[in-house]
Order: sequence, then structure tokens, then C-alpha cells
Amino acid sequence: MIILDAGLEEEANRAVVDRVTELIRARGGSLGRVDRWGRRRFAYELKHRWEGYYVVIQASSDPATVAELDRILFLADEVIRHKVIRLPDVVSSPEAVGSPAAEAG
Repeated sequence: MIILDAGLEEEANRAVVDRVTELIRARGGSLGRVDRWGRRRFAYELKHRWEGYYVVIQASSDPATVAELDRILFLADEVIRHKVIRLPDVVSSPEAVGSPAAEAG
């Protein structure tokens, strides 16, 4: 999740998101969804601001890419806050789970 400065133009927001997605792709990661939640009001003041532009990016990549992404987002002036969350592994095929009848007996 990335919270961008709400005072930025739409082009600047898009440029930051494009920079993040290109970094993930360039390092061999894969993108899932990019959800733009838009402008939202904070519950409290963050870096002297009361609103931010929220973007949620779902992707998978290696740990080195995550570390580099974290560093870039920390240094970017347009980013108010960011959070990298590791989602639990998702089972990709029903065969991997097995049927309840097979497990019971």
C-alpha cells in the first residue's frame, strides 16, 4: 500500500505507480492488481497533511526486490507512507488440497 501526497497532479501519481510497477517487472516479479482507492482523509495528521491518495499494488517478487522497493518508496518525496505486506501463500490448484473424503479415510 502506498499513500501519496493528495496535492499532486494525477500525472505525478501515475508516474510513481508506474515507477514501482516497472521496478517489480524489471527484477522478474509479477504484478497482480493495482487498485487506486483515490483521495481519502486521514484520521490524524501525517507529515503535516490531512489527506492522501491511496494505491494498493498486489505483486509477487523476490526479497531483494522488496527491499529495493522499500528503499525507493522511503526516499520518494511524493510518498507520505507505504507498507509492504506479505500475503499468505494461495493454493493455486484444487488438486493440491485434496478432497475431504480422501483425507478422512
